[in-house]
Amino acid sequence: MFAQSIRMTLRDWRAGELRFLLVALIVAVAAMSSVGFFVDRMRDGLNRDAHQLLGADFVVIADKPLDSSWRDETVQRGLESAETRIFASMAIAGTGENAATRLASIKAVGVGYPLRGNLKTALSPEGEGEIALGIPASGTVWVDAALMSGLNVPVGGELTLGEKTFSIARVILTEPDRGMSFVSFAPRVMLALPDLEATGLVQPASRVTYRLLVSGDRSQVKAYQTWAQQRIDSGTYRGVRAESLETGRPEMQATLERGERFLSLVGLLSAMLAAVAIAMAARRFMLRHLDACAMLRCLGLTQGEVTAIYLIEFLIIGLVGSVIGAAAGFGAHYVLLEGLARFVLKEMPPVTVLPAIKAVATGLLLLVGFALPPVLQLRGVPHNRVIRRELAAPKPLLTLTWGAGLAVFGGLLLWQAGNVRLGLLTGAGFLGGFVAFALVGWLGLQTLRLSRGAVSQPDWKFAITSLQRRPGASLLQMIALAVGLMALLLLTVIRADLMNAWQRATPPDAPNHFMINIQPEQRDAVAEYMRSAGIRDATLYPMIRGRLTDVNGVPVRGSTYVEDRARRLVEREFNLSYLSELPEHNEVIAGRWHDDAAEGNSASVEQGLADMLGLKLGDTLRFNVAGQTVEATVTSLRKLDWGSMRVNFFVLMNPEALQTMPQTSITAFYLTRNQGRLVADITREFPNLTVIDVGGILAQIQSVMDQVITAVEFLFLFTLTAGILVLYAALMGSQEERIRESGLLRALGATKSQLRRAQAVELLLVGAMAGLLAASGATATGWVLARKVFDFPWVFNPAVWLYGLAGGALCAVAGGWLGLRGVLNQPPLQTLREG
Repeated sequence: MFAQSIRMTLRDWRAGELRFLLVALIVAVAAMSSVGFFVDRMRDGLNRDAHQLLGADFVVIADKPLDSSWRDETVQRGLESAETRIFASMAIAGTGENAATRLASIKAVGVGYPLRGNLKTALSPEGEGEIALGIPASGTVWVDAALMSGLNVPVGGELTLGEKTFSIARVILTEPDRGMSFVSFAPRVMLALPDLEATGLVQPASRVTYRLLVSGDRSQVKAYQTWAQQRIDSGTYRGVRAESLETGRPEMQATLERGERFLSLVGLLSAMLAAVAIAMAARRFMLRHLDACAMLRCLGLTQGEVTAIYLIEFLIIGLVGSVIGAAAGFGAHYVLLEGLARFVLKEMPPVTVLPAIKAVATGLLLLVGFALPPVLQLRGVPHNRVIRRELAAPKPLLTLTWGAGLAVFGGLLLWQAGNVRLGLLTGAGFLGGFVAFALVGWLGLQTLRLSRGAVSQPDWKFAITSLQRRPGASLLQMIALAVGLMALLLLTVIRADLMNAWQRATPPDAPNHFMINIQPEQRDAVAEYMRSAGIRDATLYPMIRGRLTDVNGVPVRGSTYVEDRARRLVEREFNLSYLSELPEHNEVIAGRWHDDAAEGNSASVEQGLADMLGLKLGDTLRFNVAGQTVEATVTSLRKLDWGSMRVNFFVLMNPEALQTMPQTSITAFYLTRNQGRLVADITREFPNLTVIDVGGILAQIQSVMDQVITAVEFLFLFTLTAGILVLYAALMGSQEERIRESGLLRALGATKSQLRRAQAVELLLVGAMAGLLAASGATATGWVLARKVFDFPWVFNPAVWLYGLAGGALCAVAGGWLGLRGVLNQPPLQTLREG
């Protein structure tokens, strides 16, 4: 059987029977493997670059100096490490009556800082930034421009910290691990760690944050992280906690998760298109081998032998196509890297063999799932097929093989997606699209049949009759064309809409400054000052500091919770606020917003906080606010968009609950580089205010977002190839039948021009209907992805239907012309003989 399969494979290859199937498989695997190789390295690179926000791969944070064992362990594991100290203190410029003071965030850094990312400094606030190659020299400091402006001291001037005076050497432009903690809100002063002791600022009662930065090989960092977490969980080291990208940076984690989903969507669509292309190629192979299979049965082969021959043939094609496709994808991803060298990551992580194994396995799974049913249908070809041109209806067992194929495809989608929700939603969308396309297509054919009598043009009447004569083939072609077009629309128009929605989530003009400590009597004056300065989008939110003391009458203590972050949250004060209207960047996902008619106080809790502390609707929360008790019932849970960089609160109450409590106000606003002096003007006008510049964090978020968007833009070019292949398979699916019909009609007297016009009308109808279906399916899928997967607001784009209608008609007519132009130019007798 194996030798016979080899001979038949070679003969089918010479006859051109396997080329379309092999090309479909190679293109499919190449598209997926190129995406796989690049995404694999891109993910590693993005995660590596995202760790710049920590300044390391992993950070150990403590309230008191860490003993030497923590750093000794990094040495034993071959990891890099560096230390920092962060605390708030007063910075002084000048002497005597001319002295100016400002609260500053002091950061003492050790050799090697930062381990990840780049610290950029300049010789003046307006100067060009350059990457710092070390830490401040002894006796010098690097400072934020805001501090120089507030103290009116230039580069080269003197700054006193405690008992030591330093010279300002450089201006800090970007600091990778600035963070969002309260102490980081004040302007930064950075000095070398050995100089810290001379300042005399660190005393036994000082509130200093000690940080040990760790980086190195991923597996070794992970092992060190496990070792450190075990020590922390043991309870021996009080006030020590661990911080990684996943736990410490919600705004960057949200950006990375969205990037991961976008990259997963590329692989997902590639898998879907590959499945459709291979299924149609296998069906075409089956239809072209019915006669050969019947002849083999007449020559004495059993059903099992016929099945074995074709299964071996498909296995050979699957292995060859998958290996060639994986190799092509490997080479293609290097071309992609060259093209993206100046756009994406400067140093990509090394390639791994996993994407190649995954690509070959995917190719074989696709072939088994979608080529097996047509092959099994060949085993049921009767002997008399040689005489009677008929094919028996599929048997129940064959129907089960299609179900198995769909199950294989479903598992493949989840594997490719890397995200269960994304895989299930997209798979369900495409499966629902198939069913909806079949139903609407059948209704469309029935409508055309009813309208045939009202059509007077012979060309249109012949085209409608032709569609009715083979409803199954017409419906299959329409569905396949619609699926291919739907994928292409997802890859082009809808993809652009998703990208725009993501960019709108963190726009270039997102707030890059926060202002806190606005006193109640200053609210109107500050608001008017900002309006006069041209800042229109700065909403002042009331902020009340309160500690959570009870949940449903049960006292809350840090020891109640296992998770370290939960313990820290309940052991400090919350930022509470009250609003009558839901902020536009918040979304209620459970319960309802404050009801003015309801009795008692109501609270809306952020979803992540509720999950962490085990809070649910109906719970009663008690807060201690400056010695006063406030109780409120949880009436809603909210989802916050951390990437918006706007003012967010974990708990929002109704105004009646908190408006009489001691409070200040907070706001967020955007300043251009030309408005930098405005910060100094505001703080000079209102000295008690603290303005926090988070532009560096925002720039890092947008940088990662731009990298992902650029990568996805290029990666979609690979999946477009698979989509075009699906279109070709759909249009070529009925080519042989059309060839026979054309030859017969020409033999009966039809002219070439009549057939050309009738075929054009028929293809135009199929293409237009498929285009409308594809546009509807792409829009529905885009809405689901935006709302349920990426958490974006979705705006319907009516142009999608125009693109779908025009694209479907154009593809169908162009494909029909390419496939049938040779038929109409040769004698009818030759056409009938070849058919």
